[in-house]
Amino acid sequence: MPYTFADFVSILKPTIILFSGREEKVAQISDLIQQKLDSNSLELLKAIANPRLHAFLEDAVRLTEPDKIRVFSDSPEDIGAIRKMAVSGGGEHPLNMEGHTYHFDGVNDQGRDTFSTRYLLPKNMDLGESLNSIERREGLDEVKGFLKGSMKGKTMLVCFWCLCPTNSEFSLSCVQITDSPYVAHSESILYRPGYEQFRKLPAEGEFFRFLHSEGEIDQTGCSIHWQKRRVYIDLIDNMVYSVNTQYAGNTVGLKKLALRLAIQKGSKEGWLAEHMFIMGAQGPNNRTTYFVGAFPSACGKTSTAMLPGQTIIGDDIAYFRKRGGVMYCANVEQGIFGIIGDVNPKDDPVIYDALVTPGEVIFGNVLIADGKPYWDGMGSPLPEKGTNFQGPWHKGKTDKEGNPIPPSHKNARYTVRLSALANLDPEADNPAGVPIGGVIYGGRDSDTLVPVEQAFNWTEGIITKGASIESETTAATLGKAGVRKFNIMANQDFVSIPLGKYIQNNLDFAKGVSSPPPIFSVNYFLQDENGKFLNGKLDKMVWLLWAELRAGGDVEAIKTPTGWIPKYEDLAPLFKEKLQKEYKKEDYTKQFTIRVPKLLDKFDRVEKIYREKVTDTPKIVYETFDVVRGRLKEARDKHGDTITPMDL
Repeated sequence: MPYTFADFVSILKPTIILFSGREEKVAQISDLIQQKLDSNSLELLKAIANPRLHAFLEDAVRLTEPDKIRVFSDSPEDIGAIRKMAVSGGGEHPLNMEGHTYHFDGVNDQGRDTFSTRYLLPKNMDLGESLNSIERREGLDEVKGFLKGSMKGKTMLVCFWCLCPTNSEFSLSCVQITDSPYVAHSESILYRPGYEQFRKLPAEGEFFRFLHSEGEIDQTGCSIHWQKRRVYIDLIDNMVYSVNTQYAGNTVGLKKLALRLAIQKGSKEGWLAEHMFIMGAQGPNNRTTYFVGAFPSACGKTSTAMLPGQTIIGDDIAYFRKRGGVMYCANVEQGIFGIIGDVNPKDDPVIYDALVTPGEVIFGNVLIADGKPYWDGMGSPLPEKGTNFQGPWHKGKTDKEGNPIPPSHKNARYTVRLSALANLDPEADNPAGVPIGGVIYGGRDSDTLVPVEQAFNWTEGIITKGASIESETTAATLGKAGVRKFNIMANQDFVSIPLGKYIQNNLDFAKGVSSPPPIFSVNYFLQDENGKFLNGKLDKMVWLLWAELRAGGDVEAIKTPTGWIPKYEDLAPLFKEKLQKEYKKEDYTKQFTIRVPKLLDKFDRVEKIYREKVTDTPKIVYETFDVVRGRLKEARDKHGDTITPMDL
């Protein structure tokens, strides 16, 4: 009989005790490790009295067999040394502009490998259909087989990082062991130094472990055996194994791989780890309201977090905790690993400015010509030839199948510190985090949801906004447009607990909170019957600022069967003041018409998914769907299939 989630939690502690049973044997630094360390690294390692760290390092050394080991502290000199190793044959190459470097991943290593990313679970354990898993012993044997001897002739890098600000209740200590200076350099930009934080951990203190090897590489520095790429997540030991890959999404362990570990840890401890940005919306009288937001890919997440005139704390992952009856959040990262395609001075002025200014930036899988980076949609002409992820490139070049090879890969990236952005919020590194003033869930929807709507309460917001996200695919990404893909809280790929438990955790998080923040849905992709978008690209500024006014209690709203929508007289001044645009009443009517049949279909589709695929769905989910459908049918009986704001 499969284990339940409660069974899974109950076995964690005894398993960890067994793992730490050899602590007394490894607390001292062994001769094997000492002979591979320089004097500075030896002193750094001696200063950490954590037997589990020494056990982790000892096992990694015996497995991967490096020639040398180098340990890094938080000092600027050590962080600088990581960068120097990266640009001196460690996976990166310098560009003409000071601080700028570029990196290429292999042709077959250009994105997150969802197929080879698996959880290691004991036999007969079932955490739900959402998890891609492999039996733990089988998986460990396989990945360790690939890691065996993988660092021969190389230097093992031991790096300490911290998720969220240091010296905080949000802080999570991490250790990354890798043979890739590029990976270590990326993490030095994306995460806060964590050596001193780690030294403060008690002997039994928990930390996340990451072991990575790029494996054998070719003359261009790319992993050769990509068919043996594995990214295995051990939920029992809070550890991730990654091998035969360099793409950051598979190797920078503290990003989405750590998010999976954090979701499980937060579930046990009563806090949340979410796939969300954190931004400051600027309201009246110099008021800043902090919003968190979850959007599936290609739905406007980054563009919302970077709206002109607003401030940013983080663009990707947030942790939630409660204190004194208030919800707080903190950005897990201190940098951005962002898609560079279409970043240009018109649409993304703040990011673009950071990418064309001297400073530490890694460009990944872009076109390189004359010592400069180029990418599709950058707003200026591209050169006729250069070098990109597949080698020499020229305009019109095709692959073996005759398909055009783009100048830069569609998943080409940039890595930059948030401190390089002019709109960084002054509270970005506050150890206390920032109070959550509002929650936003978005998706790509051509015909159903209005541009912005506030849920009636926290429960309905979590269930009908977050847990009901659907996003339409685009031809550019999957070859077939308009397919609705369910994506709970825009976090489904990373949830490491049963989905029903995940929903319940979010619902329960409001307990003890005196006034839970309002929850909003947004939809930037509503179209008319001819396929024309009803929203402009920057209209999202108005939807956000209306949500800020609602969170501040400054404006009234119109009640619909599914939530509160704006009044025309509150939107028109925002369009004029913020976008210098006249907002027509007829546009408002089209955008905010309630499409009852479409909404009923949506909730039927989502409920069907829960009934068929999420066996532990909380009963309140179905009860809430029934209540909302009842309101929609009642409104339809009174007003018809389409209901304008004026009808209400």
